[in-house]
Amino acid sequence: MSRNKLIRFAEMATFPNVIQPKINDFTYISTQYKGKWHENIFLNKNPIVLELGCGKGEYTVELAQNYPHKNFIGIDIKGSRMYVGAKASLHLSNVRFLRTKIELIEFFFEKGEVEEIWLTFPDPQPKKRWTKKRLTSSFFLNKYCNILHHNGIIHLKTDNQFLYHYTLELLRHNAVEVIHHTNDLYNSSIISPILSIRTYYEQQFLNQGLPICYCCWKNPLHLLEEIDDETFEEIEKQYHRSIV
Repeated sequence: MSRNKLIRFAEMATFPNVIQPKINDFTYISTQYKGKWHENIFLNKNPIVLELGCGKGEYTVELAQNYPHKNFIGIDIKGSRMYVGAKASLHLSNVRFLRTKIELIEFFFEKGEVEEIWLTFPDPQPKKRWTKKRLTSSFFLNKYCNILHHNGIIHLKTDNQFLYHYTLELLRHNAVEVIHHTNDLYNSSIISPILSIRTYYEQQFLNQGLPICYCCWKNPLHLLEEIDDETFEEIEKQYHRSIV
């Protein structure tokens, strides 16, 4: 591990807005955090919004700055990246950063405790039909459903056409209500200040001429099943044709 990372980890351990529990101590996690974010962490009843796979936490911080009456939690396992957003938001009372694996979120949050979830430029994982690593797979969407409020909303922003179409098809296959969707956000009719927030990587994608895809959908309130092999293969073929 580089000296710079060690310095960041040591400094981040002193940040009051960063939570870094041992990931295998599930009894402690459930006792200290699950169902207690309003009461013990934020000390208010404002809605809780998650950014999953937050990286440097740029979106989390900007959301918190623009929406002071909501509570925001950036979640990622990579602490050296998280350090950037954590340090930048030390002055904000409505931001926390949680260093853990996203597949463990059900240990941290009670059913209905979360109002919104943001997935900002996650790894599309295009090589496999079904993988636990793709953050819009049925594996993860079912976990989100278990912690979202019954009127909760999930947002996806991505530069990857494969991930966008895969996610839309999965939602349609499971009869999930899609609120908005576009494969070219900044040339669409969808206008919202919250969507104009741009991370460093998003700006890089735009500079390369890549359109940004966006979709958001309501909490389905039921378990989802994966799309079939034939449907996945067609999405995959379309994606490969688009990048040739």
